[in-house]
Amino acid sequence: MIKNDNSNVLEYTEAMKLRPRNVSDIDFAKLEGYAAEIFSTFGLDLDTPSTRDTPQRFIKALFDITEGYDGDPKLSKVFDTECEGTTDCKYSQVIQGPIPFHALCEHHALPFYGKAYVGYIANENIIGISKLTRLVRVFSRRFAVQERIGQEIANMLETMVHPDGIAVYMEAHHMCMELRGVREHTPMTRTTVWRGSFETDPALRAEFFTACGLQRYESR
Repeated sequence: MIKNDNSNVLEYTEAMKLRPRNVSDIDFAKLEGYAAEIFSTFGLDLDTPSTRDTPQRFIKALFDITEGYDGDPKLSKVFDTECEGTTDCKYSQVIQGPIPFHALCEHHALPFYGKAYVGYIANENIIGISKLTRLVRVFSRRFAVQERIGQEIANMLETMVHPDGIAVYMEAHHMCMELRGVREHTPMTRTTVWRGSFETDPALRAEFFTACGLQRYESR
């Protein structure tokens, strides 16, 4: 079984928090003014029927896109394992994917988007299958980097269900590469996180990729 640490517990508490962000109408109006100044400076005419409310819509959209900071209290529910101690328990994987996700790169505040695949080998506890999607969403709907999202998902699973192993595979397109800088239009960034038995057993990693329909990425 994977060992947890205090940082995982703090991260788990933060991800489940019940307190939504409190942004007042005055603060929203102030942010809309800043956005209007940026847009007009960069050339957008804000005095047309379609653009007069653009700063307001932009700030509201940015707030909605980053709702992961509000946490998800529904992540608190876990169940006893369905595995009754049979010989294949330590090899039985629970896998969900592809789970679509969208995030904002914290380096440029530009979107990146893709798919996540999450798996674990249960020990004493399991979670409802929808919780794996919720895990991906609570960490991706923030300003983030792809590598850290995978680590945060794994940390949360460790603290929630204390599994024997965790696997997280993510692939994404990054608009900060496609719209600026090198302006590559087809790159796919792939990241993996292996914990517990997945870290030490190549056959389990290969089985995870096969179950996800990703045989071409099987580990050696």
